[in-house]
Amino acid sequence: MTTGERMKARRKELGLSAETVAEKLGCSPATIYRYENGGIEKVPGNQLDPIARVLQTTPAYLMGWDNATPSNILPLPRTRKIPLLGSIACGEPLLAEENLDGEVDLPEHINADFALRCKGDSMITARIFDGDVVYIRQQPEVDNGKIAAVRIGEEATLKKVYYFPEESRLVLRPCNPLYSDLVYSGPDLENVEIIGEAVAFTSLVRHE
Repeated sequence: MTTGERMKARRKELGLSAETVAEKLGCSPATIYRYENGGIEKVPGNQLDPIARVLQTTPAYLMGWDNATPSNILPLPRTRKIPLLGSIACGEPLLAEENLDGEVDLPEHINADFALRCKGDSMITARIFDGDVVYIRQQPEVDNGKIAAVRIGEEATLKKVYYFPEESRLVLRPCNPLYSDLVYSGPDLENVEIIGEAVAFTSLVRHE
């Protein structure tokens, strides 16, 4: 395996895009692809350390030297802490102390602002179960069909979102055929707020 192939394999293990790696290194994605596919046969020595840091490994591993990280030991991705929210009270700032339920660790490469602990079984066909933690990127709108955290009254729910502006109608769709759509229109929309798009989740137990 070449240095470029090790770079690509490690990048994919971490779930990083070539664009993300390039941004962290201050180069173009094309350069990363050239490293990986052999277009640049030799990675410059002064780039090995920065590349290894971004890929959370060592120059020795990238070069294939004898003292490389053993195959049975993989470094975990670097993490940062984000707030874990419980119920979200209407009228309070999103990250108000009253809403916080602690903090959770999030891999650095995932772009999220906070996390919600799921309640119930309305999202099980999306593999999101009761007690799972879902990571949310805060934004006021999402594309139709995306799973989002939505505030309804005093609590947050997780649903697929469909908005029909010509009808001023919002549909929140569960991922469980046993549940019906939640439909809001007219004045009812004033009590509904999209607070962010779901970008990742963690299952705390194994679901068969």
